[in-house]
Amino acid sequence: MVDREKYCVDIITQISAVKESLSGAGDLILENHLSTHVVHQIEHGKKERAVQEILKIYKLAQHKK
Repeated sequence: MVDREKYCVDIITQISAVKESLSGAGDLILENHLSTHVVHQIEHGKKERAVQEILKIYKLAQHKK
């Protein structure tokens, strides 16, 4: 769009739509990870690993703000 010199507001609108879509996909993947992998780790005595993964995700989310 930029190389075709489209209107700036149209480009920003498209960027916003892509961000929203990626955020939604990330939310679904996170929900799946927490409800499957993290639960599995806790149930199999790997609580510390589960906690570390949750903290890592939390820290990544803080950098988005």
